[in-house]
Amino acid sequence: MNALAGVIFHFIGGFASGSFYVPYKKVKGWSWESMWILGGLFSWIIVPPIAAWLTIPDFWEIIRNTSSGILGYTFLFGILWGIGGLTYGLGVRYLGVSLGSSIILGLSMVFGSLMPAIYYFFNKVEGKHGIDYFFTNQAGICVMVGLLVCIVGIYLCGKAGVLKERSLGSLTTEAKSDYNFGLGIVVAIVSGILSACFNFGIESGKPMAEVANTLWKSANPGQGEFLYQNNVTYIVILWGGFSTNFLWCLYLLIKNKSYSDYSRSSAPLGKNFLLCSVAGTTWYLQFFFYGMGESRLGNGASSWILHMAFIILISNAWGIALKEWKGVSKQTNTAIIAGIITIIISICIVGFAKTLE
Repeated sequence: MNALAGVIFHFIGGFASGSFYVPYKKVKGWSWESMWILGGLFSWIIVPPIAAWLTIPDFWEIIRNTSSGILGYTFLFGILWGIGGLTYGLGVRYLGVSLGSSIILGLSMVFGSLMPAIYYFFNKVEGKHGIDYFFTNQAGICVMVGLLVCIVGIYLCGKAGVLKERSLGSLTTEAKSDYNFGLGIVVAIVSGILSACFNFGIESGKPMAEVANTLWKSANPGQGEFLYQNNVTYIVILWGGFSTNFLWCLYLLIKNKSYSDYSRSSAPLGKNFLLCSVAGTTWYLQFFFYGMGESRLGNGASSWILHMAFIILISNAWGIALKEWKGVSKQTNTAIIAGIITIIISICIVGFAKTLE
């Protein structure tokens, strides 16, 4: 039952992450940096403390009593992840929601799931699996098979992107206005690798989550693990992510004088503010539900793989719904659909692995 609940929570989180960029695409008359930093204020600064306050009333005391080393590493991984998140927006801009998300999140899934396991192989920590777990344990092997199947799905989605580029001549000017496969793929690789640092940040800040979990379990004996234990860790990670994004967007706002967007009478200001706030809040919800899913599955690698796979699945579904693949060849459509189906299969495999433990 815990496995099923964990998969459902990860699906909700994946749906939130795979959907958050959709409101941004409806923003009119603003530069990318104007909408990105406004949405980021909700994602990184406003919503996380509210969520923590609602679920962990003593969250600030937990942070204050945490060692500077733990806070420092958690913040540092947040900064690195922030660079990945920053380039995520550019990757989606140049490649589209479906292809951009597939490549970025696929790389993030691989690095985010395996790198902590390599670390724990050399630095044993109770309750954490080393990389050997995925080659010697039945459940671990099943997780690895699911990861490999998902990589095949990502390859198929990437192949669809290449085919899309070749067929751009038959698309409308509007459909190909921002599409740039060469630049987009470079940005996507950087983003995918650095985006995995969020999972590293969760691992670094785990002592804070464990304190929250212990306090809750002492007040609620016999009720299992605390669903919202990671909400305190997210605050520190997201401080780091905000620092990176704020500095870059501030530079762009000054360089391009796009700060005037916020008072431009020709733009629908109220609607734009609302769309950015919805996008930012939706983005944060991915990790709110990720934490709930991880508390039920218990395995960081399985949780990270499921989370990323669901995001890739949902973002590709949005890409089809938003007609990003409209006008492309039958071969291209076949590739993207095959990729989505393959990713769904990988989700089922990783979810099944929990039942083997």
